Amino acid sequence: MTTRRDFFQWAGIAGGALASTAVSRVALAALPEAVLQASPATARPLTPATGRPYAPVVTLNGWSLPWRMRDGVKEFHLVAEPVVREMAPGFRAHLWGYNGQSPGPTIEVVHGDRVRIYVTNRLPEHTSIHWHGQRLPNGMDGVTGLTQPGIPAGKTFMYEFVARRPGTFMYHPHGDEMVQMAMGMMGFWVTHPREPHPAIDTVQRDFCFLLNAFDIEPGAATPRVATMTDFNLWGWNSRVFPGIDTLNVRLHDKVRIRVGNLTMTNHPIHLHGHEFTVTGTDGGPVPRSARWPEVSTDIAVGQMRQIEFVADEEGDWALHCHKSHHTMNAMGHAVPTLIGVDHRGLARQVHDLIPDYMVMGERGMADMTEMEMPIPDNTVPMMGGIGPFGSVEMGGMFSVLKVRRGQKPGDTTDPGWFRHPPGTVAHEVPAPTPST
Repeated sequence: MTTRRDFFQWAGIAGGALASTAVSRVALAALPEAVLQASPATARPLTPATGRPYAPVVTLNGWSLPWRMRDGVKEFHLVAEPVVREMAPGFRAHLWGYNGQSPGPTIEVVHGDRVRIYVTNRLPEHTSIHWHGQRLPNGMDGVTGLTQPGIPAGKTFMYEFVARRPGTFMYHPHGDEMVQMAMGMMGFWVTHPREPHPAIDTVQRDFCFLLNAFDIEPGAATPRVATMTDFNLWGWNSRVFPGIDTLNVRLHDKVRIRVGNLTMTNHPIHLHGHEFTVTGTDGGPVPRSARWPEVSTDIAVGQMRQIEFVADEEGDWALHCHKSHHTMNAMGHAVPTLIGVDHRGLARQVHDLIPDYMVMGERGMADMTEMEMPIPDNTVPMMGGIGPFGSVEMGGMFSVLKVRRGQKPGDTTDPGWFRHPPGTVAHEVPAPTPST
């Protein structure tokens, strides 16, 4: 991590603004530390050292932002800036984000906390932050031109409000929103209950992640920001499978997963092996009388869905978006369907001219996971990921819920692949002998 001292050394910031009022150099020097993070690994939960206690979340392939307490106020420092994000091994994207990453760090507070967030802008244009779903004074809502001036490049603004209700929220710009969100500017916000809540259960595992969509040409690194629907990379917290970490839990744990959608389309998130209930939205906890069991929940644009279940089935269970093209990585969408086409004769002729020519798609797309054709630098294969039985043949919005009897309480490390009891794996059987 990089400290605030390092940040100001290379940021070259000489002044700032407090809301719409200038802040002196003395005031800037008194800002809370701007902690930066570059690692794409899932960080350990940030146990609160000051302020009200709470059970912290696990941000998938992310982290929670540290704070300081000052005169009873919880102070954070967000830095809007260009970042380089490893989306999968061998593939890095040039994005915009906060504090070294896209998405930005998760902000965790407790219901009733007074929160002060300093936002320093290192982008080449103005920005703002909208606190999606929060109840707050109108002037803190973060809409450029409507509730505040934009935060100019090189300046610092301050937002301050009370966390008025428990729940799961998001933050993102409301200034040049199309460009800045397409470049990856977003983050999660969790307000924990300060006391037992009738609609909020205690859980042993609490995960959160944001859904992402990018249009990055194979071999390129910067998203095309004008794309509206035809995205070619679908991710969770700006990671694509096989770069997404697994969700590791103990058998019989009560598990909560919070998922926010700031993409341009809906995503039906599907969990294998378990039933869950939707227990919360960004509007707050769902009353118990309004819940029902599901195995998939559709998350529309601008929505958050919080699901809960008891992990009572051991194994490695898929968790993914059920739009099948959202579980594939970069590919051209204008590829013709060649299933059933016999083009062996043509292939022989082409092979005389192009010795490395490979036939693709005549039996489906699964063969592509076994092909070793070269791909451009800084590109992730369309689908892959190696499991205990070969290629998982997935990409994009896909991960694995790992449920283990021997996982220690609080241990979120990957336990490895599940060892199936004898006789519990689908297998080939001898073909019946034809009757004479």
